[in-house]
Amino acid sequence: MKDKILIAEDHADLRTLMSDRLIAEGYDVVLAGDGQEALDKIRSEDPDVILLDLMMPKIDGYAVLETIRSSPSTPKWQPVIIISAKGEFQDIKKGFTLKADHYITKPWRMEDILEGIDKMLMLREIRKPQSDPSSSQE
Repeated sequence: MKDKILIAEDHADLRTLMSDRLIAEGYDVVLAGDGQEALDKIRSEDPDVILLDLMMPKIDGYAVLETIRSSPSTPKWQPVIIISAKGEFQDIKKGFTLKADHYITKPWRMEDILEGIDKMLMLREIRKPQSDPSSSQE
């Protein structure tokens, strides 16, 4: 089974660029063009890793991240990589305060995203059995 990556990015060209490369690397890809769509896809698609832009329409990435970490309808263990042009210290600090797992600033290199995904998939394997009751078999 392929790992599923959600790309939540409002710029269509960047979504396509990331998506094409991730598909070529063997991942399943789910796309969202705004924050509300990202939340809907997180709930319906259960991605293994979330690539989250901060500056999106409808709901910004900070609010999406806060919802992921606080809502009972989203798994708390899902790894989130913020990918944003907001690279000031206060922006990065806010992302980590809201429990982002990794932060990559734009302009990014695809190799950095792929490396981040690899690390997040390992983190997911560590977290999921400990915090997801549906993963324990009795």
